[in-house]
Amino acid sequence: MNKRSSKVRVFVRTRPTDKFAQDMIELNPDGKTVNIHAKKDVKRGVVNNQMLDWSFKMDGILHNASQDKVYEEVASPLVTQLLDGYNGTLLCYGQTGAGKTYTMTGATENYKQRGVIPRAIAQVYKEIEDRPEQAITVRISYLEIYNETMFDLLSTLPYSIQGLPQMTITEDEFGINIKGLSVHLAHNEEEALNLLFEGETNRAIASHALNSVSSRSHCIFTIHVESRSRTESNAKYIRSKFNLVDLAGSERLSKTGSEGKTQQEAVYINKSLTFLEQTTIALADRRREHIPYRQTKLTHCLKDSLGGNCNTIMIANVWGEAKQIEETISTMRFATRMMCVAVNPAVNEFFDPALLVKKLEKEIRHLKHELTMHDTLANRSQVSYEPLSDTQLLEVNNQVRRYLDGSLDEIDIVNIRQIQSIFGTFKSMVSQMDSEVESRLRQKYTIIDRMDPNAVAAAQKAGVVFDEDGGATYVGEVDGQGFGIGVAPASSKPAHSSVVSARKGRGRKAKERGSPQPKGVSSPSPTMERASPVRNGNVGPDTKESAVRTETASVAGSQGPAAEGGAQGRATPPLRTVAFEEFKHEKGKEINKILVENKDILKAKRKDCRDLAKSINMTKQEIDVTRNTIEKLRQEKAEQGDFVNEEGEMVISEEEFQMIRKLKELKASYRGDYDALRQIKSEIQYCQKLVDQCRQRLVNEFDNWYSECFLTTEEGQSSAVAGVGARPGTQYDMPEDEGEKFERLQSELLMENPDSASFYNAKMRTDRRQILESAVNQPQPHASSNRPRDVTSPTITIRNKPPSMMILQN
Repeated sequence: MNKRSSKVRVFVRTRPTDKFAQDMIELNPDGKTVNIHAKKDVKRGVVNNQMLDWSFKMDGILHNASQDKVYEEVASPLVTQLLDGYNGTLLCYGQTGAGKTYTMTGATENYKQRGVIPRAIAQVYKEIEDRPEQAITVRISYLEIYNETMFDLLSTLPYSIQGLPQMTITEDEFGINIKGLSVHLAHNEEEALNLLFEGETNRAIASHALNSVSSRSHCIFTIHVESRSRTESNAKYIRSKFNLVDLAGSERLSKTGSEGKTQQEAVYINKSLTFLEQTTIALADRRREHIPYRQTKLTHCLKDSLGGNCNTIMIANVWGEAKQIEETISTMRFATRMMCVAVNPAVNEFFDPALLVKKLEKEIRHLKHELTMHDTLANRSQVSYEPLSDTQLLEVNNQVRRYLDGSLDEIDIVNIRQIQSIFGTFKSMVSQMDSEVESRLRQKYTIIDRMDPNAVAAAQKAGVVFDEDGGATYVGEVDGQGFGIGVAPASSKPAHSSVVSARKGRGRKAKERGSPQPKGVSSPSPTMERASPVRNGNVGPDTKESAVRTETASVAGSQGPAAEGGAQGRATPPLRTVAFEEFKHEKGKEINKILVENKDILKAKRKDCRDLAKSINMTKQEIDVTRNTIEKLRQEKAEQGDFVNEEGEMVISEEEFQMIRKLKELKASYRGDYDALRQIKSEIQYCQKLVDQCRQRLVNEFDNWYSECFLTTEEGQSSAVAGVGARPGTQYDMPEDEGEKFERLQSELLMENPDSASFYNAKMRTDRRQILESAVNQPQPHASSNRPRDVTSPTITIRNKPPSMMILQN
């Protein structure tokens, strides 16, 4: 993606349906073009100018795509650019029921069907682990816009600040800011997912004819990231955010059949989406000077996402059935308009004022030390760069006066402060000379302001005659009390002061200069595929013969005593260990074979794990030896002195270069082996679970077979309690209740995908807190010590509480 200038990218995702209108919607093989052919509406009459054919060009088509594919193609690059400092926005737009919320959030009960937001959270923290040189802080906010009113979906958390004023939208140096919206710090993936699930439970939903869980509000889930360098002590840091916008679906009241409150919600939703389209049209028109962002809360919140310095991608969700063709066309037309909006992604770099001040102070100290060294080398050790004292200022004043008088030929320049003081003294002296000249002129002459008509009229009444240029021609005239002196000669006019003339010329030049001049932004860890054990039914001839012989002997032994003694034969059944060995070669032959194969696989995995761990230890030892060798070489070089080339760069020896190269290769090998060790440990854990399951199944089937053949119902005892078929040290608990069964099933699901631990932990923690809150908020019955407890009422025990955390055991 071009970071300088680009357009909003749009992808189309179709909702999976058995009634896809293939005759009306054509998806081109290029994966980017959608052709729609609508049927003519006969209800419009004979004169029907209805447009029937459309062709839309998009950036990609996600037809019947999985959640994995959608995230990899659309959202994964945005998360990578987010940590590089680029803002990102992902919008889901479409009609109600088209799958917007499913795309964004997914199914919170199923890890594999999770949406874009949980996957983005997982990728953010995985990227943070891969960037140890940066200190990255992640914060989460969740905003809901319901009926043009903003709500904080995370305000129900226990540590949230209550009683905040109504939220308002403001703009600052960081962009759009919503005053009153809480922003929560998330230290790890589980905490971030917990915030997501908490906000999801507070969203407004309703049911209508097209969607049983229709979102009735626009929701904006924002991931705020702040990154600072751990290796550089500069004041620069990066701030970016990722807006994940789940828009409410546009509705046609004639199709949804909404009434009352649901109808009012639909009106607000359609109104805000209309204003969003108007804003999009205005942004696409370069001649528009005004963009109507403030028409609705939605467009105002997304101001820096629409046409700003943000990587923006939109997913157009469509419902590709014939009944929804009009809404599909409307969605595609909006998507085409959105592709015309230009964006200019840029890195959001800021400077910390406190760190910047410290940096500048440090630089000043360094420059002072460098200046002192320069003066010392130039034999100017007596020079001071501090502000001049009163005595020094007086000395500078005397030097300037002597220089003007001519008694001093030149002034010795010492430092910048002295130069500034000299120019200041010159300025003050020129101003003083102007004042003295003006005062002398006022003593000799009457100064009349020619721009003042009153002063000119008074002067004319006094007998002063002005020429065509406005200058006075006569100095005086007979007034009846004195005598006339006639016309003043030209030599009587005082000569112009050179200072005054220079000042006037400088004023004209300043006016000329002051006149105005014309100005010419690793994908989530792959889930480990469940390796089903190979169930091969082929058995060798020797095994078949032994099995036939064992079966014949067993039948003969069981028929003889039973026919003769009846119940006496059943009273002396064979030992469980003997019967278990017999069962493994007959009835339980298949499951026993699977158990043996799984044991072999587990044994091989453990051997690989030991070998890999041994290799990692050897690599670590080589790394230590190589690092020590490099240190010794550097110490020897420091003793001999550094070698530099003509450009002043340090030169290292060939031996040191080879050692550094070897150290780099060893570190890469160490990281690769360590990642492989982590993967094989998870595989061992999974294989161990399979072995335990196969062993338990073998024991259970043996119990059933042994009870049917040799025991009565009163004598029934499980082989687990008897210790048959168990590993040494294995302990079997009492039968599990519903809560324990739920934890076991969740653990088995977790074993299939170890990366889902944070997802399930956050989900269960949120559910547990809500159950506890609802139980606390229920009206409590009046306590009565004499009232007997109803035997049918449930009793709260430790077993009945919901699980608090999934624990991934080794």
